[in-house]
Amino acid sequence: MQAEMRTRIYNARILTMEPGRKIFSGEIGIEDGRIISIEEEQGKDSTAQTDRDWKGQASGGWDEEINARGNLIMPGFKNAHTHSPMTFLRSYADDMKLQEWLFDKVFPAEAELTSDDIYWLTKLAVMEYLTSGITSVFDMYKLKKDSARAAEETGFRMVFCGDLNDFGGTVEEMEQDYIEYNKDPESLLSYQIGFHAEYTTSRERMEQIAALAAKYQSPVCVHCSETKKEVEECRERSGMSPVAYMDSLGLFQYGGCLFHGVHMDEGDFAIIKEKGISVVTNPASNLKLASGIAPVKRYLDMGIPVAIGTDGPASNNCLDMFREMFLVTGLQKVLCDDPEAVPAMDVLRMAAVNGAHAMGLSDCDVLSCGKRADLIMIDLMQPNMQPLQNIEKNIVYSGSKQNVRMTMINGKVVYRDGQFFIGESPEIIYRNAQRISERILGQ
Repeated sequence: MQAEMRTRIYNARILTMEPGRKIFSGEIGIEDGRIISIEEEQGKDSTAQTDRDWKGQASGGWDEEINARGNLIMPGFKNAHTHSPMTFLRSYADDMKLQEWLFDKVFPAEAELTSDDIYWLTKLAVMEYLTSGITSVFDMYKLKKDSARAAEETGFRMVFCGDLNDFGGTVEEMEQDYIEYNKDPESLLSYQIGFHAEYTTSRERMEQIAALAAKYQSPVCVHCSETKKEVEECRERSGMSPVAYMDSLGLFQYGGCLFHGVHMDEGDFAIIKEKGISVVTNPASNLKLASGIAPVKRYLDMGIPVAIGTDGPASNNCLDMFREMFLVTGLQKVLCDDPEAVPAMDVLRMAAVNGAHAMGLSDCDVLSCGKRADLIMIDLMQPNMQPLQNIEKNIVYSGSKQNVRMTMINGKVVYRDGQFFIGESPEIIYRNAQRISERILGQ
């Protein structure tokens, strides 16, 4: 763990993402990775342009003071579904149907990965996450100890999701990981029970996973109803939809998280609502693989929490939360023939707050005293953010990675003004990723 450090961020516009609280001008105090104070400057218009050195009411004694220069401080984005080491597959197997893409291209290439490969490829993914204001990810992949080492060395928060299926892993190993990565609440690493998908996992194995979830009263996370083919084949095997079938096995006794959730029937919506399940939508990946458009507005109208994920860099191909946010709202407006569908503030909540809840990060969701200092600075002094009529809408509808001025995780600045502070030079990471890609893919 890092040594205790006191940091003050002042002269900032602040969006805490707490319900009902609007943007205000003020400062934030941070100590030992947590927020210890949030002070509002009285009588200040949050939309006014400013670059003055407002000192606020802080008592001093800070190790570091950051002048936000009127830019926006808000909670970091949570990428609630990804496969980080798949960076080596970026732009390798494109323009293919999901089943062929997965079984003919992805799985064979992944079989060649070593522990060292996972380590370097995860570091590359972390760099991309940071540039997009992503402070934590829900990562589903094998060889977690190597991704864990990369995350710890770069100062990145990572929640691992079990990836068990009939091709690898055991329930016993998943239980060991669950215990190991959840033993220290102060760690940057944690773990949620999960498995790849119904179509890659036998009934017997799913029943074992359900028993493990019951033992720890834990939610279960899984790829679900991503394609029509997946749903149709599950009905042929079980007589039920994937949601209903997995629920019948007791997998969602303590809730869970469905990645994708594109093709649903009426019974599925009822189960998801009743069992308190979250849905993680991955619009860019679903578009690229022609999997479909998730019924996000329907979920929201029913009070079902929705988070946002990029999916892996093999199917997206970039790890960019700004693109995902725009697609979430834009696709729903077209799907529902309703320009009022899924407004900007709902999308921001999905990206920052709902993602944290889906990942089990209850102390990383909003900016509040006692919460983790996982936050980002959005550069408002760029053409795409002007004029400042509605900052939240600017972020969702016109924002981009160029607006991420700073990314802070656990009170530590890990990316700022184009520079990375992750204990490794970008050139070394790029060189190793290229070496891995050439060895496995011959490219």
